[in-house]
Amino acid sequence: MDQTQFLKRKLLECLGGPWPVPCDLNPEWGDPEDKGDYTLTRVTYEVEPGDRVPALLLVPKTADREHPAPGILVWHQHNGEWHLGKSEPAGLAGNPMHHTGVSLVREGYVVLCPDALCFEERQSPHLKGGDYERFVFLRYVVQGKCLAWKNILDMRRAVDLISSLPFVDANRLGCYGHSMGSTFTWLVGPWEERLCCLVGNCCLPTYAAIHRTHILHCFPNFIPGWMKYGDTPHIAGLIAPRALHLNFGELDGGSPLPEVREGIEIIRGFYRQAGAEDNFRAFIQPGVGHVLSPEMWEQTREWFAIHLKGKRSA
Repeated sequence: MDQTQFLKRKLLECLGGPWPVPCDLNPEWGDPEDKGDYTLTRVTYEVEPGDRVPALLLVPKTADREHPAPGILVWHQHNGEWHLGKSEPAGLAGNPMHHTGVSLVREGYVVLCPDALCFEERQSPHLKGGDYERFVFLRYVVQGKCLAWKNILDMRRAVDLISSLPFVDANRLGCYGHSMGSTFTWLVGPWEERLCCLVGNCCLPTYAAIHRTHILHCFPNFIPGWMKYGDTPHIAGLIAPRALHLNFGELDGGSPLPEVREGIEIIRGFYRQAGAEDNFRAFIQPGVGHVLSPEMWEQTREWFAIHLKGKRSA
């Protein structure tokens, strides 16, 4: 067993063990809403028996069975805004900076925006906001798992859904996320080989940096026992050789720059070992913090165009 296989096996143990046999998705579709150059449709689907995930599907009017489009899954941010989830990237609420699903569908991609557990329609009537998130995290811990295990499971079912759509090219799938959504990107990447192009914006909080600077990060970042084998960049490195791009802000206190630079080199080492150095890229923007800047978005657009559309800049 080589080092990559060893780390992946240990990572699965730390996350909580093997994934269950997938149940039927049993999707339930709403009526498409005309948004001009695309449609917006509500859908719910089953990720585990009795656990349905609400999501929003954005489809460009250029996509159909005869002309299937690449698909991109967008994982929303955390930001302590548990009332927001899928609606922000889908352009229905929140910060216009993060209406990324709308931007991507207008680039010609089919976009799926699901709610993460504890957000928007997946909140509890008994506990509010962060209290429910803490409850869920601890519930998984006593089961020998962690919240990241559940998040990855849910994301893999989202890939199942988007890849089943007849107007999506299942050989050209990607994902994008900002902040917690970036964590989701490098968490799911090692387990979902159907994702051939991944982009994370502003989140690679290494345990070394968390402990050095006393950061209180969101629960998906914490995988019990993983520090015996590596840090968060070692998880991202397991995505190799598939295309991965990461954006960072120089002043982002949630991903301190010294450890980010070290993490980039760790990830680069995985890609070098896989003979795929050109499939990893990182962009650090001077003078900005925890944002999605126009420059970061341009890096994102270009990466997807290269790896999902085969368009390379001159």
